[in-house]
Order: sequence, then structure tokens, then C-alpha cells
Amino acid sequence: MTSNPYRAGHVAVIGRPNVGKSTLINALVGAKVSITSDRPQTTRHRMLGIATFDAGQLVLVDTPGLHAAQNRAMSRVLNRAARGALEGVDAAMLVVESGKWDSEDTLAYDALKSAGIPVVLVVNKTDRARDKADILPFLAEASEGRTFHSVHPISALKRKGLDALVETLLSLVPEQEALYSEDDITDRSMRFMAAEFVREQLMRQLGAELPYATAVEIEQFEEDGAMFRIGAVILVERDSQKAIVIGNGGQRIREIGTKARIQMERTFDRKVFLQTFVRVRAGWSDDEAALRALGYQD
Repeated sequence: MTSNPYRAGHVAVIGRPNVGKSTLINALVGAKVSITSDRPQTTRHRMLGIATFDAGQLVLVDTPGLHAAQNRAMSRVLNRAARGALEGVDAAMLVVESGKWDSEDTLAYDALKSAGIPVVLVVNKTDRARDKADILPFLAEASEGRTFHSVHPISALKRKGLDALVETLLSLVPEQEALYSEDDITDRSMRFMAAEFVREQLMRQLGAELPYATAVEIEQFEEDGAMFRIGAVILVERDSQKAIVIGNGGQRIREIGTKARIQMERTFDRKVFLQTFVRVRAGWSDDEAALRALGYQD
């Protein structure tokens, strides 16, 4: 009896903001490679999550959510990054939230429709439904008039429905050897991940007050024996925002640093000494040159 051939390929993960794309990628990879929060624009960079299974390897292209509004440089750059993720991939997942289809879901579908690749509709957050039968009308609504290779109701948070999704995705990528080592989980450096873990805490703790007005630069990343020494600079656009990030008596910046450091130690498997600083750089989020300097790629 012959075994099934090994398969490996790239799969873009597309959808509007805050539908759970990063949570899904982390669940498939089995490790935290993409930061999460309940705020739009949490994912700002195109990055790869590498999910390796016995039957094959899925290189998941995590993308910023597609935004209908493009009135600021940040939104324009993120939209171009999301659309650019479709270049050279073998298939795509359109991730939507169960029970909610709006104009930005249509925008994401339209971007995929012209790409000429198989598209799998992934309906996330189905664990919120009291009765699974309640999901069926939405599945029919989302599929009506649209072409999908298959439809998969899942819960990325609860890791429900992922086995069938992986089986489908592997069937859509080429028969070939693994593209990355089985120990690889992302194409990004630890330095990049350190900045993301700080920004994750900013989004989680300050999202309502500073939705998009912060960025993070790593100015120091050095090995010191069995420890990493990391210096992170949090950029804001105004002095009033700096005061919010620092908090009363420095309490908030300490909490941000502590939680980011714990996540770094968990991911890097090493002790971390983290220092955080806050600086004002006016207008960076609406300046495409400044965004490129901060690592935001089209």
C-alpha cells in the first residue's frame, strides 16, 4: 500500500479586520506567531506562519485586514500589503465571522475573486452560536452568488473544525517536499517578534484610547549569557498620548513591559531583560516614508 504524497505550499489568509485571522494562524501553527487583540489593525505586517503536519506543510501568509476606508497612509499601506499577499500563493482562506457579512467582507471576496486561485471560506467564531443549526442560514447567505472551493465552519479559539480545514488546504497545495524545517514556525526574526509583543500589549491595554497612534521600534537586542537584553521604543504622535502610555506614576508602561516580557520569555525560551521608552514622533502614521522606515511594507 502506498502512502499519500507529501504536500507543501503557500496559503493566504484574507479577511476584514478582527475576524480572527491571527488566532486561526496561531492555532494551526501550534505556537504564537501572530499577535492578537480585539482591536482592528492589530496585524500590521505581512508575515508567514509555518504549520507542519505529518501529511504536509502549510505556509500561511498572515495579512492585515482589508479596510474600506483609505483616508490615512497607514490604511493604504496595510491594504496594499493584504492584496500583495495573493502573489505567488497556491490557495487562500477568506475568514469571516459567523453571522456577520458586511461590505468589507465583500471587499475581501472581490480581491480574491480575480486572483485565479482556489478560495476556501472559513466561517470563524461558530462557538458563539447556542445551536449549531443557527449557523446554517448564514452559511447559505455567505455562499449565495459566490464561488468557493469549500466552506468550513470553525472556532479558531476552541480549535474546533481545524482537522477538516487542514485536510482541505493540503489538497490544494503542490506535491513537494517541505519548504521550511519542521522546527520553523515563522519567517520573522526574534527582534521583530519582540516589537510585536510590546505592540500587542499596547493594543490590548490602550486600544480604546490610542487605536492606531502607536508603533514600536527595537533599538537594542543583545545576548547576555543566557539572557536577552531588549530595548523597545514606543512611538506616539503627541505629548498627550505619551502621558497615556506612561500612565499614572508609570504604572501603565510597567504593566505593558511586564506582560510583553513574559510573552517574550515564553516564546524565546530564555530570560529577558526588557526596557521600554516612549518618544513623540509627530505625524508618523500618515507618512508613507516614515511607515517604510518603521518596517511597514507594501
